[in-house]
Amino acid sequence: MSFALLSLGCGADLARAVADRLGITPLPVEERGFEDGEHKIRPLERVRGLDLYLVQSLYGEPGLSADEKLVRTLFLAAALRDHGAARVTLVAPYLAYARKDRRTKTFDPVSTRYLAQLVEAVGIVRVVALDVHNPAAFENAFRIETVHLEARGLFVRHLIATLADRPLAVVSPDAGGVKRAEALRRALETAIGRPVPLGLMEKHRSGGVVSGEAFAGEVDGRVALVVDDLVSTGGTMLRCATGCRARGAVEVRAVATHGLFTGEAPRVLEDPAITGWLVTDSVPPFRLPEAARARLRVVPIAPLLAEAIRRLHDGGPLEDLASEPVASAEA
Repeated sequence: MSFALLSLGCGADLARAVADRLGITPLPVEERGFEDGEHKIRPLERVRGLDLYLVQSLYGEPGLSADEKLVRTLFLAAALRDHGAARVTLVAPYLAYARKDRRTKTFDPVSTRYLAQLVEAVGIVRVVALDVHNPAAFENAFRIETVHLEARGLFVRHLIATLADRPLAVVSPDAGGVKRAEALRRALETAIGRPVPLGLMEKHRSGGVVSGEAFAGEVDGRVALVVDDLVSTGGTMLRCATGCRARGAVEVRAVATHGLFTGEAPRVLEDPAITGWLVTDSVPPFRLPEAARARLRVVPIAPLLAEAIRRLHDGGPLEDLASEPVASAEA
């Protein structure tokens, strides 16, 4: 069975980068808008019998909300199945609504599960996502195959190239991210061949107010790497960085897969408590002014996605992708 790759126009840059790694050309797609705001999306080449990978990061951007992008993606996937595609895999590095995976207040929705039902209804057979907020909740929400990729290998490759000779510590900014931080800590320790301690900052949130000052771990005299799945305003990262500095960290680097950079993020990025920020291009930093972008190092995810697609199509193993420092050039 042959495979092919395609995307909406708003995801064309990422799709082309992944396709280049695979040595293929993305299938052309027509997107036509109507005066009343409705739209029509269709493939422009025959898809019957193909193993198709629909590459689309589901974040909101100017002129196209996350909801609109999601609906268009679902309609395109449905059209592909209608016209005989053997399989459609949704490759959504940033998966919308993945953070709302449980009820925290009375009458709360479980939006991740509702998203899963929509995806399943249009005939998508597999979902590939990158560093979702809660991997277990992501897997349990779907009744189809799920593949959870991690950017850890990409980050390790960058970090050992720039910080391998310096004493390091990995810090989680809250208890919920300890497993993520521990995985990065182990990978770094293996790569550089010496101990890398783990730290944890206490964090409680109630009614939008964040509290908690307790800190566990040794960061004195070290470069502290504060790691999380995503950055929204950056307040959690900055709060943890301040705690690390107060306990003797000589530098603090923020590491996160998805850089949303909303609200006060431009101001937070200017704060000297954090020396630099390392993110992927799962969400381009379009919300940041040029001055703030200068403090970012952006790691492309196309090599990781391309390798995952190749192995999925060929039936190869996926388990070691997170630990492999996949080769890539920085953006």
